[in-house]
Amino acid sequence: MKIHIERKPKKAKQQKIKKPKTMHIGTHKKSVLALWVLLLLSLAFGIYKNFPAVDQHTIHENKTIEPLIVDTHAIESFTINFIQDFYSWENKKEVIEGRSEAIKHYLTPTLQELNMDTIRSDIPTSSKVMDSQIWEIEPIDKQNYAVIYTVTQDIIEEKESKVFSSNYRLVIYQDDHKNLVITQNPTIWTIPEKSDYEPTPISSDSSVDSDTEKEILEFLETFFKLYPTASESELTYYVKENVLPVIGKNYQFSEVVDPIIQKNGHQYQVSLVVKYLNDGSKSVIVSQYDLILEKQKNWEIININNK
Repeated sequence: MKIHIERKPKKAKQQKIKKPKTMHIGTHKKSVLALWVLLLLSLAFGIYKNFPAVDQHTIHENKTIEPLIVDTHAIESFTINFIQDFYSWENKKEVIEGRSEAIKHYLTPTLQELNMDTIRSDIPTSSKVMDSQIWEIEPIDKQNYAVIYTVTQDIIEEKESKVFSSNYRLVIYQDDHKNLVITQNPTIWTIPEKSDYEPTPISSDSSVDSDTEKEILEFLETFFKLYPTASESELTYYVKENVLPVIGKNYQFSEVVDPIIQKNGHQYQVSLVVKYLNDGSKSVIVSQYDLILEKQKNWEIININNK
């Protein structure tokens, strides 16, 4: 007898599936954090360096140095009045005493004492100030000024008159209330003399053709005949934008002398002398001009060459 035994199939082993590893890339790693910190620091340092540089550059470009303007009218008037009192006297006791009293209004007590015997009571001369001229008022500091001047005196001695000119330098102090006092006595000095400078003469440009030269000279002669009496509206036909002023005098045109013409592109530079007769004084006026001319439809003076 056979016995049939039914076997149950074995269950297949279930394989355990492993989850894939997840890689975390971000700010959690120390090395990445360090890089971020370094980047931010670099950016912050760059911005910090940039702003001061811009500020400094701006300050440099906008910096304006304003010239110090000093009003010296009071100093000039004070000096001229002093010259009149200091260099005027007569050989009379009362006049000399009056002079001594007058100069007290200009000098410090020390200088008053120093000048006490400069004009003695027995002086044989009299002096009258004929002219005075201020050459320079030079600031020494904020309150002290050096003044250079010339005084011309008519000196009379025993009915004989002579004219003398002398140059001096003194120092004036100005206080906070604009009051003035002389702190250094008039000291013999020098004034500017004639310079040896001579401008380099120019000559006519050979590239200017004879027809153009003739046109320019005819235009200038016509203009200068009308110029002394021409009104502002009349000048606009010859001169651009008030380059030359209105004269308004009845001067008589005489001639144009020594014209020199040079070409510069489409413009012409003209140096010349113009002579007029002054009917009032019967003298000749000799005027020099350095003009720049240009021709559009007609010739026109467009500028003055100031060299």
